Amino acid sequence: MDELYQTMLLIRRFEERLLVEFSSGNLIGTTHAYIGQEADAVGIISAIENGDIIFSNHRCHGHFLAYGGDPYLLAAELMGKETGLVAGRGGSQHIQYRNFYSNGVQGGIVPVSVGMALAEKIKKSGKIVLCFLGDGTLGEGVLYESLNMAVLWKTPIIFIVEDNRYAQTTPVHVAVAGSIKDRFTAFGIQGWEHETSDVLIIQNTAREVIDYARGNSCPACLILHTYRFSAHSKGDDTRSMEELKRIHDFDPLVIQQTRMTPDDINLAEKYVMERINDAFNRANEDPFPVLTFKDKP
Repeated sequence: MDELYQTMLLIRRFEERLLVEFSSGNLIGTTHAYIGQEADAVGIISAIENGDIIFSNHRCHGHFLAYGGDPYLLAAELMGKETGLVAGRGGSQHIQYRNFYSNGVQGGIVPVSVGMALAEKIKKSGKIVLCFLGDGTLGEGVLYESLNMAVLWKTPIIFIVEDNRYAQTTPVHVAVAGSIKDRFTAFGIQGWEHETSDVLIIQNTAREVIDYARGNSCPACLILHTYRFSAHSKGDDTRSMEELKRIHDFDPLVIQQTRMTPDDINLAEKYVMERINDAFNRANEDPFPVLTFKDKP
């Protein structure tokens, strides 16, 4: 079975189920789906080594599942159950699992990621840090302060910009002046750039970028121009029907299916749906956390 396709499909079906659960009132807090961007997470994270660190953002489910995270633990967390990744207290945006972290604060992950990379350099661990950003984060000043420090300290970190063309509902051409890549090269950061939803192209490029950052113990950036098929969060989508129809030509699942047999595609669908149903059914039966407070002295 094609493992890259299987993982992308797991992300797609998990997010689709998640939107259904949200509409049914079964989730705690908000949620941001990763539908359409699956090739980014799967292509990149399949190329890292054990022990490498990933710092994600508000759109973190796809990164988590590509990292090998258990969909049951994630479903339980999103439902606010005590069996969740962080006991039901982090919700959709603030989770931690092994060397995977996420934070919903816009731009807030960047200085933390640079600090993590500096720590790995000091420890001489040989590990690198991946920091996933959206195009909206390019408007945050803390990003550029962090790029400056990352270069001066030669930290082994890869800044990954997933440019899905919109920061919530604001088109990228309205909010981002100039070249995205030039914003990194201005600090002396080597950059790679692709406009693709092909997981194999992304994986091959990721290996090159990872080898560069690890081998030179320095920052690098990978810019991927992609598309999200769903709304920014739940229903706040101002794109036209014509645009939504056009971007589905870049579906990463369809691209990878051209390299597979019908039997393999059906087998992957069956396996993934079994995992998804099991995850949500188990999480639905789990208890909510019991809040306890210490007695006043």
